Amino acid sequence: VQGTGGSSAVSKCSAAARGYIQDRFLRLLVGRRRRRAPLVHRGYYIRARAVDHCVQDFLLKTQSHPRTQILSLGAGFDSLYFRLKDMGLLHHTVVYEVDFPNVACQKATLIKRIKELSALVGDIGGEGLGVITFSGEDYKLLGGDLSELSELERALEEAGLDNEIPTLFIAEVVLTYMENSRSDALIQWAAEHFSQACFLLYEQIHPEDPFGCVMQQHFSQLNSALHSLAQYPDCEAQQRRFFEKGWSECSVMDMNEFFTHCTPEDEQQRVQALEPFDEYEEWHLKCSHYFVLTASKGMESSWTPLLSNMTVPHCDGPVRMAGSITAVVCATHSEISGLRRYGHHSVLIKPNVILTTGGFGEEDGQHCRMRNFHVLVKHADYWKAGCVKKENPDKRWDERLYHTVSCLSSSLALVVGGRTSPSSAGLGMLWLKFPETSNASDPGDVTVELVSLQPAAEPAALRWRHSTTEVIFKGEKYLFLYGGRSAMEPVLGDWYFLHTQELSCTVIPVEGPVPESRHSHSACSWKGGVLIAGGLGAVEQPLGSVFFLRELEHGFQWQTVETHPPLIPRYSHTAHVHDGKLLLVGGVWFHSSSVPGITVIDLMTGLCLDYAINVEHLEWPLMLHNHSSVLLPNEKELLLIGGGGNCFSFGTHLNPEPVSLSLSNILTSH
Repeated sequence: VQGTGGSSAVSKCSAAARGYIQDRFLRLLVGRRRRRAPLVHRGYYIRARAVDHCVQDFLLKTQSHPRTQILSLGAGFDSLYFRLKDMGLLHHTVVYEVDFPNVACQKATLIKRIKELSALVGDIGGEGLGVITFSGEDYKLLGGDLSELSELERALEEAGLDNEIPTLFIAEVVLTYMENSRSDALIQWAAEHFSQACFLLYEQIHPEDPFGCVMQQHFSQLNSALHSLAQYPDCEAQQRRFFEKGWSECSVMDMNEFFTHCTPEDEQQRVQALEPFDEYEEWHLKCSHYFVLTASKGMESSWTPLLSNMTVPHCDGPVRMAGSITAVVCATHSEISGLRRYGHHSVLIKPNVILTTGGFGEEDGQHCRMRNFHVLVKHADYWKAGCVKKENPDKRWDERLYHTVSCLSSSLALVVGGRTSPSSAGLGMLWLKFPETSNASDPGDVTVELVSLQPAAEPAALRWRHSTTEVIFKGEKYLFLYGGRSAMEPVLGDWYFLHTQELSCTVIPVEGPVPESRHSHSACSWKGGVLIAGGLGAVEQPLGSVFFLRELEHGFQWQTVETHPPLIPRYSHTAHVHDGKLLLVGGVWFHSSSVPGITVIDLMTGLCLDYAINVEHLEWPLMLHNHSSVLLPNEKELLLIGGGGNCFSFGTHLNPEPVSLSLSNILTSH
């Protein structure tokens, strides 16, 4: 457990160095320096932002009191005291910090040694007395065990904690490491023994979904299991916990809600622009698995720092499911794992052959951008898997992610866009040619020739997380290239019609209300036009709109597809049209009570039904974002290929095998 404190201090320090948080004291308290990934920076930013927001609100609301105090439980190497003191916010407030004795001693030694820190505290030489390892006028550092409540109480009394004045308790990912009976007792003790008390809690939720499983496993491997999760798995359970333990007011929200509603828009934009970033799914999943809670009792005026800026009500309860669809591992005959990847693209190049290209995943025993193409060939009741022979391996494939592949004939496909790193420009276009004649019955029979090309339309292709969909206008085939993002633009809303023969951009008039810019949406051909659904919009918020680009005599027209109930906003899903129904598969949404399964939208009536995916037959978490899916219309079977991602600092999860869903029940009964 103590190790987690050190590692989180290093991460906060890295976030401060990149400008996410203003904190010049962290680097003095943290010995090790390591540069963390942008995803980790954002995760620690939102944690620091939530704690600061609530602490400063407490100091503001209690400024008329002659004396107040803050008690930080399991404070580790946190710099909160030094920042507040430096900002001149501690005129009549004493800060108490408690942590394991060896952590408190290390911190006390650092403070004494570093002039910049000891000058702020103004050491009055009270250290070394029993449990008090360091004592200043308005700062007391104690070594003790939070789970031994009577000892803690004695130590705090000795250090001068006053139970009659307004007191803020802070527990930032601390209580969950204690047995529930002990953390419950601590929460109850704080409510019963202090006449005017506030509590600020930040920790994990949702242990049961795929991301939650990976998160739990990570902490178990560190030998620091998260005890709260089983008994208090969600925001509602945590809120009930505080009411039951004697607190009279309690508000709670997950970190997606906090970022959206309690962080000013200009601040959101500042953070989003700090460094190249392309891990939206994992950022939103991380935020849906952490919450901030504030509780109070006996305060003169109510303390609700999480409600002051709220403009939108709490999520509308759990998602209503119309039924469920059982997932089974796809029967494949192969020794190679080439489908453990995400950000790739899979396409049916013949009725029984699926080609998968690109993405990030596992190749030759290591994680990297994927060089090998992978093929699945269907036999009677199983799939044969293998690597594809590239005819001209010297031509670089540019190891791309988030590209599209469009089959234009039985022997030709066009790759459009994609990226290597999010800081470099998008990649252009590439032909994939496969022999027309091969009646592939074995993966070894499939060969692909790469032909690079620089058509006039190339600039349109320099993007990723876009869509490329076949449309028909006046009997001619075009590829409709829409949305996405680029190294310069975090979200695009433009479109191009690529004539499939010459690969030139053709100007075709489009009328009607223009959809808002988006990436990571889905796009399907339907009735000669395109259905666009969901996506991530301009301020990194999921969209719930569905548009149909409809062919008219002289051009196309955007039309809004009304759904009822309204489609839950989502992105990073895949989609297929079958028999007048639009199927949306997986993705990420902000309804953290469940993960998206399959949504069926009846395009005639607009009726929208959600189905859960039943994963009881899978031995591993099924992460359905950054995946690909292939619909086999005759069998009414959906194949889910790859998917997963880098789960914050908890490790990378890649779905190990393709999964099959039988849709016959929902497609007939709908």
